[in-house]
Amino acid sequence: MELDLFVRYGPALIRGFGVTILCWAAGSLGGLVLGFVIACLYRWSIAPVRWVIYAYVEVIRGTPFMIQLFILYYGGPYLGLVLSPLQAGILSFVVYGSPYFSEIFRSGFNAVPKGQVEAARCVGLSEVTILRRIVLPQMLVPITPPLTNFFIILTKETAILSVVTVPELLYETQTMAAETFTYVEPFLVLSLFYWLMVIGTNWLGGRVEARVTRHLKRA
Repeated sequence: MELDLFVRYGPALIRGFGVTILCWAAGSLGGLVLGFVIACLYRWSIAPVRWVIYAYVEVIRGTPFMIQLFILYYGGPYLGLVLSPLQAGILSFVVYGSPYFSEIFRSGFNAVPKGQVEAARCVGLSEVTILRRIVLPQMLVPITPPLTNFFIILTKETAILSVVTVPELLYETQTMAAETFTYVEPFLVLSLFYWLMVIGTNWLGGRVEARVTRHLKRA
C-alpha cells in the first residue's frame, strides 16, 4: 500500500467523509421527521388524505433511489426547482427515506394495544396527549431495531450521490483512483470508512434501545 498517496489525498478523503456524514445525517433526520408526520396523517386524517399518502409511499418505495435522484436534480429545473448537487442529494434522501420511516412508525402505532388507547379516550385525554404519554413511549422499543437497520442502509446509499457530482466519499475516492491509477488501496479505505459508519450507527441504535428500555422499566 502506497501511504504517500493517502498523505496527498487524505484531506480530500476527509472532506468527502464529512460531506457523506452531512448528507446522511441531514437527509435521515429530515426523512425521519417527514415519515413521522406521514404516519400520523395516515392514522388520523380523512380518507382522501390517506389515499394520497398511500400513493406517495407506494411510488417512492417502488422506484430506485438513483432514478428519484435523477428526476429531482435534472428534472427539477423544468419545474423551477434548481438545486445544487448537495441540496439535491439531501432532499432526495428526505424524499426516499420518509416512506420507509413512515411504515416503521405505522407498525409501531399498531403495536400499542388498542385497549389502552380506547381507555385513554374514555377518560377524556386528547389525541396529542395519548400520542405523547401512551403511544410513543411504548412504540419506541419495538421500532428502534428497524429504525437502526434503515439508518444503516442509508449510510451505504450515500455512495449513489456521487453520480450527480456530490463531493462525498465515493466521489473523492474515484477522483483519487482516476488520477493515480490505483484502485485497490483507495477502495479498501473507502470500505473501511463505510464500515466505521455502520458500526457507529449500530452502536448508537443499541444505546438508544437500552436507554428507552430502562426508562420504561422505571416508569
